[in-house]
Amino acid sequence: MSTATATRSLEFRDQLSRRVLVADGAMGTMLYSRGIFINRCFDELCLSSPDMVRQIHQEYAKAGAEILETNTFGATRPRLATFGLVEKVRDINLAAVRLAREAAAGGPFVAGAVGPLGVRIEPLGPMSLDEARAAFREQIECLVEAGVDLLILETFLNLDELHEAVKAAREVDANIPVIAQVTIDDFGNLPAGADTETFTRTMDSWPVDVIGLNCSVGPKAMLETIERMMAFSAKPMSAMPNAGLPQRVENRNIYLCSPEYMAQYARRLLWAGVKIIGGCCGTTPEHIKLIRSETRSLQPEQPRFAAVVEEHEAKAQALTPVPTAEKSQFGAKLAAGKFVALVEILPPRGVDPSREVAGAKLCAAAGIDCINVPDGPRASARMSAQAACQIIQREAGIEAVNHFCCRDRNILGIQSELIGAHAVGVRNLLCITGDPPRMGAYPDATAVFDVDAIGLVNIAHNLNRGLDIGGNPIGSQTALLLGVGVNPGALNLDEDIRRFEWKAEAGAEYAITQPVFDLALLEAFLKRVEHLRIPILCGIWPLTSFRNAEFMVNELRVPVPGEYMERMRRADSAEKARDEGVALAREMTARVRKMVQGVQLSAPFGRYQMALDVAEAIGPR
Repeated sequence: MSTATATRSLEFRDQLSRRVLVADGAMGTMLYSRGIFINRCFDELCLSSPDMVRQIHQEYAKAGAEILETNTFGATRPRLATFGLVEKVRDINLAAVRLAREAAAGGPFVAGAVGPLGVRIEPLGPMSLDEARAAFREQIECLVEAGVDLLILETFLNLDELHEAVKAAREVDANIPVIAQVTIDDFGNLPAGADTETFTRTMDSWPVDVIGLNCSVGPKAMLETIERMMAFSAKPMSAMPNAGLPQRVENRNIYLCSPEYMAQYARRLLWAGVKIIGGCCGTTPEHIKLIRSETRSLQPEQPRFAAVVEEHEAKAQALTPVPTAEKSQFGAKLAAGKFVALVEILPPRGVDPSREVAGAKLCAAAGIDCINVPDGPRASARMSAQAACQIIQREAGIEAVNHFCCRDRNILGIQSELIGAHAVGVRNLLCITGDPPRMGAYPDATAVFDVDAIGLVNIAHNLNRGLDIGGNPIGSQTALLLGVGVNPGALNLDEDIRRFEWKAEAGAEYAITQPVFDLALLEAFLKRVEHLRIPILCGIWPLTSFRNAEFMVNELRVPVPGEYMERMRRADSAEKARDEGVALAREMTARVRKMVQGVQLSAPFGRYQMALDVAEAIGPR
């Protein structure tokens, strides 16, 4: 930190200790009002439209803002990558600070704005905590180098991600003032689930100067939450609410809270004890002008509601998960080390499951341990996997494994359905990310993908411990057996193994492979994952034709040895091809018998007898 910047930082802390400071309002709203399309990279305008950005800063300074935030909310590597601007990280952040500094002209403090990365981080997403911290550190190094007086970490939904941003800030500069802000729902909870007390006490323990709220909700919900936060922290607090919730008017998002209304709540926030007040989405220089007027007329020496930090009652702790052996009959067999056999049965396309139930009964009579029920395989519309599992278990008398994919559900729906699955007795899960809609008959269908399979396992494992996604007790616990998919023939095997390790760390209790035809690939895979000590079931697919084998190789990217391809090619009739496919699958089943703890047998095109013919190769169990 330069001497000049250090002096300004000290001045900021001095001013903060003595009075209320007014921050600016929305940058995005102002750019949008000037005709900038919402799909543009607003941060990049610091390079392509510097005069526009500088002018907005000047309007806020003229309105009385004492803190100007740089136009860098999304100027991190992951966010800029979505616009193809990764190489502009440094240029954008340096330019943004320069523009704010020019507009401030030695008056308002310049705050480096840092927002979330826009990607999910562990345990619910693919980015690790270390990778997140590195991305924040890269941006913050640029902001500090350019000479910001303080940092505002804002609009965070997830405490883990915000904590990495705080750590990055302190690694770059141990002395620069830091404001850490989260965004809340109407009830004062984080979108990720933490309640007011939890996130306030957590943020209070961090090395930051100010904690607070911004965005998402209007001033009423923010005031009510700030008042509750005061009971759990004595740190200075900030409040930067939206101008209400946006309304769609003639294809434009319009915020309807007037400057006068926002000023009324600014007065109430000041009396509550807020030390920094400003605005977020929908607020303009006119809003800030009236908020500044309120602070001039009302500068409380002490908060009306004094912050009292009391020891909170111990919250309910995570429950001990139900042992694998007690979750289901399938779990008991896995825990006992028994070799298991599953057969895959697709849910019906319509409402009549009689054919699938008949197939499940056939499997039960043949000694199969479980029926594996896919969830919208290859992005198709079928009966829900959970409903099909219930019917099969009730009418065929055999346990089912419910494929559960992330494509169609947000994190609220995921939790609801997992709790529901436990309640109706569907205890065996296979947690998968899911096929994208473009693979199916409805390529224009939207997909959710709030989390991937790793995040799904984390959510289910939390429910097994009696906690929701935010770590809040749910009053009871699920007993779901958690399985995951793996691919020994993955093109990037290192990445697939790394993901498998994360799945195991998240709570996976068994794994099922993609179809395997190449024994050498399976052996190499098992060698590399033996440290995980998780039961692995090998996927076995009886080929039905040479064309089916070609489909496996060229479209599903499943390696099939040349010898097997040749054997399928030589089969000169459909019946002989099916017989040869069964023979190959029986050979594979016999060969993997001592390598894995079970097999998952596919029944191509609903030919359940083919799967049972293969199962005969397992031998005595």
